[in-house]
Order: sequence, then C-alpha cells, then structure tokens
Amino acid sequence: MKIRFALLLSFSLATAAQADESAAEIWTAKCKSCHGPDGKAQTQMGKKESIVDMSQAAWQQAESDAEIREVIAEGSTRNKKMKAYKDKLTPQQIDSLVAYIRTLKKG
Repeated sequence: MKIRFALLLSFSLATAAQADESAAEIWTAKCKSCHGPDGKAQTQMGKKESIVDMSQAAWQQAESDAEIREVIAEGSTRNKKMKAYKDKLTPQQIDSLVAYIRTLKKG
C-alpha cells in the first residue's frame, strides 16, 4: 500500500511539474513576443500596442480566471492583434496559461 501511494505521489508531482513546463513553453512560444518573459509587456510590440502589465497586482485582482481564459481562447476585444487561440491550444493548455499568468504577479 505504501509503495502504491509513493508511486501515485511521484506520478502526481511529475505530472504537475510537466504541466508547469508546458505552460512556460507555451508562454515562450505564443505569448512572450508581445507580453514579455515576465508579463510586463516591455517588448517592441507590447509598447506599440500599449499592452497591459499583467504582473501588476491591480490587473491580477481585476481580471478573473474566466476573463483571462476567454481572452486567450477568443482573442481580445480591446486589441485586435491578440488573436484567438481556441483552435491552437487545448482547453487544458489554456487553463495552464491562466495559472502561469497568475504566477507573474509582483510580490
């Protein structure tokens, strides 16, 4: 019984770590060029398009997970250059991005 629990725990931890890596990889591949590595949007495109700093506590508090998920899936109504990713990412990948975005909050 202890061995099964240990294996299950190890598998769960490995899966969680893999999901984090996946979100970071997705961020790097699809989001970083505009939003920057830290969500501050201090990139050429971020500055040009006046993209919001997602690391700001006020932004983090104002935006719900559902709202973030919708913008990723459907695109932004505020910035037409933010295209929909619903056909490029799975719902699980979108959820992992939402969780990743939450880690960008300034301490």
